[in-house]
Amino acid sequence: MKLHFYKYQGAGNDFIMVDNRDNAVDHHNPKLISLLCDRRFGVGGDGIMFLQNHEGYDFEMVYYNADGQPSSMCGNGGRCIVAFAKFLGVIKNETNFLAVDGPHYAKISDTGDWVSLQMIDVDSISKDAEAYVLDTGSPHYVKLVDDLQHKNVYQEGHAIRNNATYRTKGINVNFVEPVDNGYFVRTFERGVEDETYACGTGVTAVALAMAKHHNQTGHVDTPVKVLGGDLNIHFNYDGRLFTDIFLEGPAKQVFEGDIEI
Repeated sequence: MKLHFYKYQGAGNDFIMVDNRDNAVDHHNPKLISLLCDRRFGVGGDGIMFLQNHEGYDFEMVYYNADGQPSSMCGNGGRCIVAFAKFLGVIKNETNFLAVDGPHYAKISDTGDWVSLQMIDVDSISKDAEAYVLDTGSPHYVKLVDDLQHKNVYQEGHAIRNNATYRTKGINVNFVEPVDNGYFVRTFERGVEDETYACGTGVTAVALAMAKHHNQTGHVDTPVKVLGGDLNIHFNYDGRLFTDIFLEGPAKQVFEGDIEI
């Protein structure tokens, strides 16, 4: 059969999108998913998403990593699927949808290319030596570094993700350096098993970890630069709980096509 798909990117984080509201595609097939995400033999992407119906919500986001396995929450993917839902006419400018980590609220610009996505509340940040460890829908390791532009993110990220502590379940590894009034972030993502141009749950984790690091409370606004562009995170922090966390940034359709599966 032919699969009709769309390709979206959010700050360089790229995803295959499939409208599966009719449940025509049985996506419980790791070999097929990994082939579709392969950049040489398939469409290519950091992951693939299926937009499906779910009672009580505008839609459900079903996401798989490029390795073919079901994924934890993907922030940039969440923003992209909101843009996709608007393109399909499923939503207008606001939505409540279901993802693997629970319900999410989002709003999207009239032009359909700027999405503000509410993330889950966070009540726990731990330390691993000098790094911060937290879950923003996906597990993240956040480490402050110098000269991030020249760091071998693949080598160091791969080593941390596969050490004795994180090898079994995996973790996303974020390196962060202060720049201007915000931060520059590079991320090694589990599931992709490589550096990506952006990671939505990763930059969110960085923003929260840096607020804790600098003892910032109240309403905090954090601009972040990634390899694929600019993102913004804002939230409230009372010294114990992070709430009203929003990840904001671009989400654009790149192309559409058909592939035989």
